[in-house]
Amino acid sequence: MDYIFYILVVTLGFVILSIVGEYKQKKALTQRLVEEWGIIPETEYTSEKMESIKTFYLTQKDNYMDVDDITWNDLDMDEIYRRMNNTQSSLGEEYLYALLRKPCFSSEELEERNRLIEYFKTHDNERILIQTKLNKVGKLRKISAFEYASKLSEQEQKSNAPHYLMALALIISIALIFVYPAIGVGLTIFSLAFNIITYFKYKAIIENFIIIIAFQLRLLDSIEGLLKVSIPELEQYNKRLATDLKTFRQYKRGSSIVVARNVSGNILEALVDYYRMISHHDLIKYNRMLSFFKKNKEAMLRIFKIVGFLDSMIAAASFRDMVEYYSIPKLYQDKSHPKLSITKVYHPLIKDPIPNSITEDACTLLTGSNASGKSTFIKSLAINQILSQTIYTSLSEEFKASYFVIYSSMALKDNILSNESYFIVEIKSLKRILDNSRGKYPILCFVDEVLRGTNTLERIAASSRILASLTKENALCFAATHDIELTYILEKHYSNYHFRERIEGNQVLFDYKLYKGRAVSKNAIKLLKLLGYSKNIIADAEAAADEYMKTGEWTVHE
Repeated sequence: MDYIFYILVVTLGFVILSIVGEYKQKKALTQRLVEEWGIIPETEYTSEKMESIKTFYLTQKDNYMDVDDITWNDLDMDEIYRRMNNTQSSLGEEYLYALLRKPCFSSEELEERNRLIEYFKTHDNERILIQTKLNKVGKLRKISAFEYASKLSEQEQKSNAPHYLMALALIISIALIFVYPAIGVGLTIFSLAFNIITYFKYKAIIENFIIIIAFQLRLLDSIEGLLKVSIPELEQYNKRLATDLKTFRQYKRGSSIVVARNVSGNILEALVDYYRMISHHDLIKYNRMLSFFKKNKEAMLRIFKIVGFLDSMIAAASFRDMVEYYSIPKLYQDKSHPKLSITKVYHPLIKDPIPNSITEDACTLLTGSNASGKSTFIKSLAINQILSQTIYTSLSEEFKASYFVIYSSMALKDNILSNESYFIVEIKSLKRILDNSRGKYPILCFVDEVLRGTNTLERIAASSRILASLTKENALCFAATHDIELTYILEKHYSNYHFRERIEGNQVLFDYKLYKGRAVSKNAIKLLKLLGYSKNIIADAEAAADEYMKTGEWTVHE
């Protein structure tokens, strides 16, 4: 009887080690969640990973109201998303990306987001508890949770008859060993080989769907654990989750044969793997689970969206603790007289940014030299309008604005694949803004160096008319330009602001401050001197500029 005692002791030892290991793991996770709060997440993003993150958004893309690809790329929103992505699950990171691409026009929805963000920001224990549960769900490396759940529902229902026949053939072969040993052994070997080969053929086809089923099962387990904890502030979400969770009790039953819930790498798991290969038990169960999922996919999608939303709100709360300061925006449903007023706004990607303020209900031109701050300023305005209408957060001391559809035309490039020059790409980009300026909501648009891809004469003629036409539409436009002529041509339609620079010794100094009025400094020729150009070139350039200012004509060079 002593051996029974030793077995019990060893078993108890394994149980204790398991409990201690789980406790240490949970403690380490809690510590990590505390340390990672309010800092930029250290996550690597491959192009494949970013494409999978975008997938959920693409299923609900709106070509008019959303932040389109041009604007998203102009504003480096991928980088802003990465800084904000302190989510714990694939659902959270996919939902967060989609949320940032879809500005909200409902004050009730934005206030609810703010309620959750502030709750997660101020209730560390509850937030860490939820993050711990979501962390168990995890992030998929190469596939989109939303996409493959959708693809799973589209899979053709396969019959289990072939698997039953193969299992039956194996049983008959083994039975024949006791009657006709030679024939029985031969058929058994053949059946084993056939079953295993067929198994891997089927398994290869459904490999990614097994991954998403495993993901769903972890999600259901985590929700079950979360619902056991009372968090009154999440009651409305918990009720919906509890209802849908009941639907999937049958889905979870017996699912461990398809997906090992506690993979320990021991001998028992290896034996179970061999059992799967020869019996196809997991493939049979998979087909049953697929049939059930196809009938209840909408319930699973609801679970996905609720969990993704809560996870993304936690990430937004972390972002608020990350930034230097922020304000809750005041947004107005003013469709006929769009306006924007923002105090001490700054760019989230600039280290030690210089804040600026502006209040405008008219279109605006910004002038100044290169690197003086024009582009950064208008990007700051655009980014903050997006953040205000998505995570209800403005990186400013005060933000008041209408609800806007946001467009930009800034960091454009030649399109080599479609054989389009920079100018063609640019006029197409501007036309999309004009086309959308007659929509339901006012347009907030940002243009950097309008029509820079063509000659000066036609650039000024065409750009002045394009910019003037925007003032006749339901649009508030901020355009940065080097063409001082535009500030005179459009002075009845556009407000003028500028950025300055000064030359001290051998240095060009910028204060990055916004000033009222058009730019008056002319330092381009002085910069030639700083960089060592000859005195003759500088003198001739100054003389030519002076002559043009007097006569309006350029001197013919001898």
